[in-house]
Amino acid sequence: MLDNMPRGTICIEDIEIGMSRHILKTVTDRDIELFAEISTDRNPVHLDEQYAQDTIFAGRIAHGMLTAGLISAVIGEQLPGHGTVYLGQSLRFMAPVRPGDTVRAEVTVTAIDHAKRRVTLETQAAVGKTVVLKGEALVLAPSRKFD
Repeated sequence: MLDNMPRGTICIEDIEIGMSRHILKTVTDRDIELFAEISTDRNPVHLDEQYAQDTIFAGRIAHGMLTAGLISAVIGEQLPGHGTVYLGQSLRFMAPVRPGDTVRAEVTVTAIDHAKRRVTLETQAAVGKTVVLKGEALVLAPSRKFD
């Protein structure tokens, strides 16, 4: 399941404090396997159910950075969108994401520096009412002045 808001670009001239965008993505076994292959992070807590049963998670979990990648997708595709340059991201992982979970990744504008084209975003991902990731991103937003 992938439920995205419209994709494209919101230029800094049109960004306002409180603006928010999100995506919904159901994390599949294939997503986890592909992320392990691409990242080379093959920790068995992600790939081996028997191993994962004996961990604090009591079962397999998705890579935290896979979940963080959904935040990147919202920033790069929706807010600000195409042409955005990621400058920094803080992350706190609050709870695991399991295969089959639907994650809602959301970003909200908290500050704008028009002179430097910088936008600060509160970033959050949740499964149902459980927040699984929190953080803050700093991005360089596209501008109509530089088209």
